[in-house]
Amino acid sequence: MSPSQPHVASPDDFHSSRSQPAEFSPPTHPVLIGYLFWIIGFTGAHRFYYGKPLTGALWFFTGGLLLIGWIVDLFLIPAMSEEAEYRYPARETDYSIAWILLIFLGLFGAHRFYMGKLLTGLVYLVTGGLFGIGYIYDICTLNDQIKFS
Repeated sequence: MSPSQPHVASPDDFHSSRSQPAEFSPPTHPVLIGYLFWIIGFTGAHRFYYGKPLTGALWFFTGGLLLIGWIVDLFLIPAMSEEAEYRYPARETDYSIAWILLIFLGLFGAHRFYMGKLLTGLVYLVTGGLFGIGYIYDICTLNDQIKFS
């Protein structure tokens, strides 16, 4: 092709020179689930869900800092969700499903069965989440258990 002739773009030019768009992946800690846990947020459930066990425990023992912190969290949940997206990458085990199972059926080990931990799931089923102590441990560490599995 000579310099005087204009280049006519072909369809191949577009496919070879551009990088493919990034594959969409669903969020690991959706805002909607955070708001559902916020409803019982005076217990700190939404803070534990977003990987903040220290403030989750503080919310639990103070009733969401006397409900004032709980109301403030209504506006902070989108930021907490975004932060959790960076801290906890997607895994085969869905964080949200594991958390829902833990909050509502954790004493029976449902979340452990879901995560493939059959032996400890059976122990939780027989002992009521190791008499509640294992349940509390899982509330504080579930995100990391999934992240490092």
